[in-house]
Amino acid sequence: MPTLELLRRKIETASDLQSVVTTMKTLASVRIHQYQRAADALMDYNRTIELGLQVILREQKLRQLTTNEWSGENRESSFLEDSSHHGVIVFGSDQGMCGQFNEQIATLALEHHARHCRRPPEALWIVGSRVAFLLTDSGWSIDKAFRIPTSVPEIADCVSDLLTAVEAVRKRRNLTSLRIHSNTRSSAGAYRPHTKQLLPIDLAWLRQLSVKRWESPCLPTFGGERKELFSLLMRQSLYVSLYQACAESLASENASRIAAMQAAEKNIEETLDELNTAFKTRRQTAITEELLDVVVGFEALTDGQQ
Repeated sequence: MPTLELLRRKIETASDLQSVVTTMKTLASVRIHQYQRAADALMDYNRTIELGLQVILREQKLRQLTTNEWSGENRESSFLEDSSHHGVIVFGSDQGMCGQFNEQIATLALEHHARHCRRPPEALWIVGSRVAFLLTDSGWSIDKAFRIPTSVPEIADCVSDLLTAVEAVRKRRNLTSLRIHSNTRSSAGAYRPHTKQLLPIDLAWLRQLSVKRWESPCLPTFGGERKELFSLLMRQSLYVSLYQACAESLASENASRIAAMQAAEKNIEETLDELNTAFKTRRQTAITEELLDVVVGFEALTDGQQ
């Protein structure tokens, strides 16, 4: 049976751990709102990009415009091929205590790629070191790993560095496909793995923009060369997609961490209840034993005097 001192130390340790868990849960709750607001803030900017594309695509043959450098081979997204060159971006985490966050996104990336190609991707970039071994164990080679942003301002720097790395490899390896695998929040406290294809350009989306009704009564116009503007807007659209994926992944990571901390908090509370019960029982036993010793000693002295 554990001693009172040992039980007291265990209770103190569990209480300290409970304070750490509560602090981590509070920080994760604050960060979720920051990252979610950062992702939502891009919605207006993304709408501006789509309006620009809508203007450029009006009364213009779509096939001519999509032969720019970001269109790949201009094929539809629902293809299965082993001759294409695939690039993959995976968003994970740098810190632990977030449940199955990294395992789920790694599983999605591996399964999704296996449906499109029987060999590993020609290029792989990861954001977050903890997802790395899950992919390398399956035979994937990482071109570059990026540190997870620790604040909203760092997201822009991370996305810019990621775009630079992608551009440096894309032409050299003739990548025709580029996909993002990241977790995205599905509700206040839940998330789900998500895949988004960046290359080749989604022609269905462009066709929808080209025939979409213009909301203003004023006729739209633009200045400059059409293809250059189209290429610039597509790059901005790519930036927005990566930024949103990063922000959503960070929000999902903290949502997963809150769930993990809540489970840990419940386990700690149950452990504390057991330890406190054991401590009270052991202390009562010790008091009873001491009283019995006093009674026995008193009876022994009384018998000796008689």
